[in-house]
Amino acid sequence: ESFAPPPRMIIFGAVDFTAALARASKLLGYRVTVCDARAVFATPQRFPMADEVVNDWPDRHLAKVGDELGSRDAVCVLTHDHKFDVPAITAALDTAVGYVGAMGSRRTHADRVRRLRENGVDDAALARVMAPIGLDLGARTPEETAVSICAEIIALRTGRRARSLRDADGPIHA
Repeated sequence: ESFAPPPRMIIFGAVDFTAALARASKLLGYRVTVCDARAVFATPQRFPMADEVVNDWPDRHLAKVGDELGSRDAVCVLTHDHKFDVPAITAALDTAVGYVGAMGSRRTHADRVRRLRENGVDDAALARVMAPIGLDLGARTPEETAVSICAEIIALRTGRRARSLRDADGPIHA
């Protein structure tokens, strides 16, 4: 019998894709936290499948729980807004979390990388960020996207090679 605590999935951004990712993560045995500074969006009613819904800025939340994160845990940034993304990713990279992923187009990610570098994030840390998030499965719906994100997390954790959107070129959606 294993008595290890479940791995943690921290999802930043109370958006439509968050509910699907929270459901898929629960199916895989994660303890799911949804965090967003906008209390009107981050509510237990919108995310009943989450173990915890937190109204706080991503970097402040990670300052509280970051020391508890390890290689089995995941941080997914789904906000698409640099004022949330950059502090969330920067704070996540300062932890031992095993997976850091961020949603957005290639153009959004290029802008995000520029901002992260301006924030002092080096190339080695940037290499940990899986963005655009997910495997290149052709996902369109929030549920399909959640599957592609979870599959990428599994592949990274198990050391398997699968084609990530990060490693591909061109449009995310054909």
